[in-house]
Amino acid sequence: MTGKQDNKIQKKIVSILTKSEKPIPFRALKQMMSISGKNLQHFEMALAGLTASGEIKKENGKYQISVYRGAQIVQGELRMTRSGFGFVREVETATDIYISRDHLNTAFDRDTVEVKLYAKRRGKSMEGFVTKIISRKRKKFVGTYHITKFYGFVVPDDQRIYRDFFIPSEMENKAKEGQKVLVELIKWETDHLNPEGKISEIIGYPGEPGVDVASVAHSFEIPIRFPEIVEKESSQIPEMIDPEEIKKRTDLRKLTVFTIDPVDAKDFDDAVSLEKLPNGNYSLGVHIADVSYYVVEKSKIDEEAFNRGTSVYMVDRVIPMLPEYLSNGLCSLKEKEEKLTYTCQMEVTPVGDVVKYKIMPTVICSTKRFTYEEVQVIVNGEMESPLSNTLQEMMALSKLLTKKRFAEGGVDFETPEISFRLDEQGFPAEIHRKDRLDSHRLVKEFMLLANKTVAKHIHGSVDAAVKKPFIYRVHEKPDQEKMKKFFDFLHALKIEFKPVKRVNSQYFHKLLKGIKGTKEELVIEEVALRSMMKAVYATKNIGHFGLGFDDYTHFTSPIRRYPDLIVHRLLKEYDQDSRPANIKEKLSYLSQVCEQSNATERTAMEAERESIRQKQVEYISQHIGEEFIGFISGVLAFGIFVELEDTLVEGLVHIRDLADDYYIYDEKTYTLIGRDTDRILRLGDEVKIRVVKASLEAGKVDFALLPSLLKK
Repeated sequence: MTGKQDNKIQKKIVSILTKSEKPIPFRALKQMMSISGKNLQHFEMALAGLTASGEIKKENGKYQISVYRGAQIVQGELRMTRSGFGFVREVETATDIYISRDHLNTAFDRDTVEVKLYAKRRGKSMEGFVTKIISRKRKKFVGTYHITKFYGFVVPDDQRIYRDFFIPSEMENKAKEGQKVLVELIKWETDHLNPEGKISEIIGYPGEPGVDVASVAHSFEIPIRFPEIVEKESSQIPEMIDPEEIKKRTDLRKLTVFTIDPVDAKDFDDAVSLEKLPNGNYSLGVHIADVSYYVVEKSKIDEEAFNRGTSVYMVDRVIPMLPEYLSNGLCSLKEKEEKLTYTCQMEVTPVGDVVKYKIMPTVICSTKRFTYEEVQVIVNGEMESPLSNTLQEMMALSKLLTKKRFAEGGVDFETPEISFRLDEQGFPAEIHRKDRLDSHRLVKEFMLLANKTVAKHIHGSVDAAVKKPFIYRVHEKPDQEKMKKFFDFLHALKIEFKPVKRVNSQYFHKLLKGIKGTKEELVIEEVALRSMMKAVYATKNIGHFGLGFDDYTHFTSPIRRYPDLIVHRLLKEYDQDSRPANIKEKLSYLSQVCEQSNATERTAMEAERESIRQKQVEYISQHIGEEFIGFISGVLAFGIFVELEDTLVEGLVHIRDLADDYYIYDEKTYTLIGRDTDRILRLGDEVKIRVVKASLEAGKVDFALLPSLLKK
């Protein structure tokens, strides 16, 4: 058939659909156009072409005309749901545009796409169709390989990747049935065919040790291994410290310095010291591994660190930002080993004010490697140590700093964490909730103070003539709309408070302090946390709302965070030249670092959560039918999420399974209310559940609610 005849079919389709008031099913449209067997393929291609161009619209197997003439074209990132449809966030207006599965036009989750809007809305939402893929976010996907008689295919692990990949026989890379693989997208030209891919890596069989966590890392495109050229470059760095370098630094090798870290830590990037001064003040030293000495700007190691942005802490492994030779070796502040460091030495008064400070390149020798648990036992007086007095003084100072920070408006959301004990096969034999120790807070307060002092040093030294480009860790004030919803929520709970138009950290701290010890404490803190903005890296200093600091940066973890490494470089540069050159270029570069670091931080957090969730599902799958106590962690129109008390495993109780009543969702109070019984299911309520189902493939857990703890 000629192109002219193809065009005729398209025109006839448009004509029929334009005259029809209702969508027409495929079969009915075929009959109306008298399509015979020989023309069926051309008819299908004509429909596909009209749908892709947006002239017609397909939904639930039915076709209708698209009234799009004069419609707006927008660009944005596609975010898919597990249900098969997606949304594109229009950047300028922050409007979500609904994209049905039939109008994705080969786009995948997180692709940047061009969307043409329909003139008609879908309920309250704008609706559109993808006309062009501007850039693919991902080209590699994790899935399970299957073989049929004629071809192979990969079923993606991520349910938001809604199509299986066709694998030609020459692209199977010796993969076997049922193996977890990494598939690379080769081409996908039309959504009438499946995407074509090639297997680039075989991860292993499900159930083999480490395969599940490695699959998560690959899914988030986190490289597990370092390029050979990076490993080679790092191995060429001398182990011995150059004596000439030591001469350039302040020698603190005789100072009593020690590290406090988790029992399984290997990358020790911070150490502390404390001395009591004759005037009654403290001399607090925070000594940080000088990674910037070893990782030279624009080296292969530096480029790889920039790309990774951060170390990733999975359940069974750390995927480091730097090669192990550096992260666990040269840079790590090991006991009894001389190390190059960058020190923030602060004179702190008995009321917690920093009256003097010095930031300088140093060399130290760690006296002792402590774990958090050891320090806690020592300060509790249950174990003796030559450093007992120093640790007691550190504990007293850290508590003073905590009190001062809260008094000045710091808001402290301590989200619970868990640890796993894995067996030899990598199966989670036990899950424990981590204890919050005073020793954790000790280290935290000292690191916060050092980060604050460094930021103040840069920001406070800026005069009208000299602006020093820098990387700050900033936390924006809560969004006004979110705060309005939060206040509405408090009103609905009949909590007494004074709403304000402009929320500051002091107000927020006072509000949360007022509900401490009440039955609503957990639920209010949870909703308050959801009202907060995310902390990010930025070149513009707007302060840190959550900490209540006007100036804050990240200086204390250069082994595992790229911004900290850059901060060290900037400190050295500004120490040598207080009037930086090429300010515009430097600001542009630092903005790129911030953008990349924010992106990699988000990815790392998502991957870490996914690896934890996967192990939780694996663990609870062995406890089907058992009963547990938990708290309602989420309330939505379709049901409640319950988080178990000890393991933090979260599962869904679907509303259809709440058979004792008909429940109505109240969005303002985050509750489900029984129509006949007035029974209330509220965020934060303690409940008893039975484990019904745990799907390792979908990563979902289903619970049944038991009546014993339900409250009216």
